[in-house]
Amino acid sequence: MTRHVTGYAAEVTVSNGQRFASLGGVVVRNRRLALLWLRRQALRLANGHGLPLAPEPVRLSVGEDVRPVHFHGAHAPEELRHWATHGPHQDHAIRALEAGFPALFTVLDPAVGLSLTLAGWRGRPADR
Repeated sequence: MTRHVTGYAAEVTVSNGQRFASLGGVVVRNRRLALLWLRRQALRLANGHGLPLAPEPVRLSVGEDVRPVHFHGAHAPEELRHWATHGPHQDHAIRALEAGFPALFTVLDPAVGLSLTLAGWRGRPADR
């Protein structure tokens, strides 16, 4: 029996190589909303660089924003910003989701051995 999956999930996770934690996630009705949420989180994390941000004038109705992360260098925030604003990266992510594959992007903060992953996939959070 084939199960028909509707909707998409997206999540931001952090790991130090031994422990793993979710910073937040969302379930939305289509891949474009999943990618939009991931882009927003990438920009918020890059621009906040661990600092609380002022409320934004436009709120997405697809879930809460992730908790901020304090990066120890500028490399990870710049990679997040580049991923979120570079058209070819976004095209690749939406094509992966459209084909049924997960969209993944990971940045590293080597100063403290931290990795942060943006992930989107078809289905529910338990389907990852």
